[in-house]
Amino acid sequence: MKLDDLLLDVGGFGRFQILTLLLLAIHRVPIALHFLLNNFLAVVPPHHCAHQEQDGFRNLTKEEILLISIPREPDGTFSSCKMYREPQWHLLENSTWRRPKEYTGGPPNTSTWTPSSDSTWGPPTTSTWGPPNTSTWTPPSDSTWTPPNTSTWGPPNTSTWTPPNTSTLQSCQHGWDYTHSQFTSTIATEWDLVCEQKLLNKASATFFFIGVTVGGILFGYLSDRCGRRTMLLVCCVLTVMCGLGAAVSVNYTMFTVFQSLSGMALSGFPMITQALGLEWVGLKHRTFVGCLMNIYWSFGIVILSLLAYLIRDWRWLYVVVTTPYVLGIISIWWLPESARWLLTKGKVKEAHALLIRCSSMNGHPQLSSNINTEVLSKVADDENTGRNYSFVDLFRTPVLRKVSICIASVWFASSLSYYGISLNIRGFELDMYMTQFLFGAVEIPFRLGIYILLKKGGRRHALAWTLLLTGFCIGINIVIPISFGVLRTTIAVIGKGFAGAAFTTIYLFTAELYPTVLRCAQQLLSYRYL
Repeated sequence: MKLDDLLLDVGGFGRFQILTLLLLAIHRVPIALHFLLNNFLAVVPPHHCAHQEQDGFRNLTKEEILLISIPREPDGTFSSCKMYREPQWHLLENSTWRRPKEYTGGPPNTSTWTPSSDSTWGPPTTSTWGPPNTSTWTPPSDSTWTPPNTSTWGPPNTSTWTPPNTSTLQSCQHGWDYTHSQFTSTIATEWDLVCEQKLLNKASATFFFIGVTVGGILFGYLSDRCGRRTMLLVCCVLTVMCGLGAAVSVNYTMFTVFQSLSGMALSGFPMITQALGLEWVGLKHRTFVGCLMNIYWSFGIVILSLLAYLIRDWRWLYVVVTTPYVLGIISIWWLPESARWLLTKGKVKEAHALLIRCSSMNGHPQLSSNINTEVLSKVADDENTGRNYSFVDLFRTPVLRKVSICIASVWFASSLSYYGISLNIRGFELDMYMTQFLFGAVEIPFRLGIYILLKKGGRRHALAWTLLLTGFCIGINIVIPISFGVLRTTIAVIGKGFAGAAFTTIYLFTAELYPTVLRCAQQLLSYRYL
């Protein structure tokens, strides 16, 4: 008798399995919150160089100070990373600047220019940017006054516009001023990760996924060696500690260290929860359970968009997405260990107690007498090979070597397309919160739909078609002009749905291709490519 036969007798999908899946949801839903958190942590809001206060600025508005302190880009916006070495007072003459009522002089720091005694005098206000209409306007009678030189003057983004003299420009010397209309703070505004330091801002996600790679190798091996339940507890504790450490970081180095350690701890959740969930259900229900557990991830994406919309401070957002794992630590008390793993390790008595508990909860107490230690000992002999397996065993035989290389290649393609879309939520017709929400919501029907396709067409065809359609959507969006915002957003959302369906298939396919003793070891290979 095999364990699958015993699971069928005690109930392959009953109350015991449903409770197990609900407990695993506590661990699985928050994974997406952390993996895609950088979409909101590292946002760079509009910014420009901060200026040093001067006496001449007292009578100027904020817009006028920017005009004489910050050069403009060709599109008319103020430069984010450059400033004038000295205030360019002459630019006030070429602007729509008017004397404030309490101001008795002309533009500061001028000696030859004197305005007309007419208190309302100033260059005429026009609907378009340009020099005064000299056809109807005459200068004051003051003979010393000459109109500004307009031969090189013109508004930004016109054929006559010339960039500022670079000899008068310099990098920001006094920090930056950020627009806080969308975010109270991000890691970019916290540590000025802009301009020359902008690569450090982008590298924060890289450090996280480096931790994911290391953790995939570590926890994949340890979960096969020490057990699913034990390592799940370790992952929860480490995630809480590292997540809170990242939230209270005082500098960028401290943040990246905790960010990497957090990624390492989080990498254990997908493989451990997937293995534990599938190993407690019968063969007939594994496809459904595999799809269901991947929908947990999609719910996490939707929840992240709502949390990020409500919490605009990156530190508090990090704390909120980390705290669910405190509940995960508590839930370990009720979460059962994998009976299949226990039998592979020869722990017959522990497996027997769990199977009796499963039989009773599923309404089959009369079958408990048929499940004795002698029967389980025979099952354990079939499951237990008498040796420990590692990453190297994935390539030990020609068949395993071929399967492992193919699966790793598909994981690489799936991860590249999925995260390529998931980590790019800006530049579409909708704001970043709604885009994130749709990217998560669209996965739910697609992941449910892939269940039907998996039942009828098999794993290989489903995986091939979902990857092809994902690539097709990405390719179309590359050539569609940015001006077609609605069309680009629609195709991106559809592509995200296909990418999610492909990920569901590869997770399920991977778990089914390998025996229990190599299941998590193979997923650590997949995480190296992720």
